[in-house]
Amino acid sequence: MLFGLLLCVGQAQAKPALQIAAAADLAQCIDELNAGFSVAHGDVAVTASIGSSGNFYAQITNGAPFDVFLSADLAYPVALAKAGHADLSSLITYAHGQLVLWTADMALDPAAGFKLFDDARVKRIAIANPDFAPYGRAARDALQHAGVWEAIQPRLVFGDNVAQTGQFIATGNAQVGLISAAHFKPGVARPGRSWTVPQSWYPLIEQGAIVTDRGRSNPLARQYVDFLRSESGRAILLKYGFVLPGLRR
Repeated sequence: MLFGLLLCVGQAQAKPALQIAAAADLAQCIDELNAGFSVAHGDVAVTASIGSSGNFYAQITNGAPFDVFLSADLAYPVALAKAGHADLSSLITYAHGQLVLWTADMALDPAAGFKLFDDARVKRIAIANPDFAPYGRAARDALQHAGVWEAIQPRLVFGDNVAQTGQFIATGNAQVGLISAAHFKPGVARPGRSWTVPQSWYPLIEQGAIVTDRGRSNPLARQYVDFLRSESGRAILLKYGFVLPGLRR
């Protein structure tokens, strides 16, 4: 009887829960997004895992227990829906990402753009892996557009995702690198300087959110996606350097 009573108490105290798979460029703002959602929807236990969108796509395809997928590339949630692993009716573009050249070395000037690579002090250049990270593909496309991709091959180092790429630069393992603008916004202590890569140098980074197949049975999942389109959700994304759909750059 005592066990049964304790079980009932435990169930009564359990919060509604939501599991989110979030792209690495959301690392700096996901806690604020989750807190904002909890304020709007009561006492909710929201947990988020951070990683590359390509890896999350593979994990969700193989049954990983996420209710919502926040991808840095709209193509991944679209592919999930087509494969029957997500609810296509919930799909939205919640933000557009921006690519920046960043150095933590104050002696280097990123305002030079990619000409900075000609500086003899730049031994290594970090980008996310283009094979599965959207910002890696954007970086590769921008470098190819500028005509420097082939020349810098021996100096390239690859992060598993844009967050790890930022760590390479912050720790000095690479003198410069290409990461997301979201790494520099309010509340983010980042030494060094950055230069925004012209958007015309790489395809638009469309970031997509979708309710997964598992999330269909969790009402919070759809509410979370809706929150990203709310005034509160958009204000947080804008604060952290994302460009919002419908707003001019």
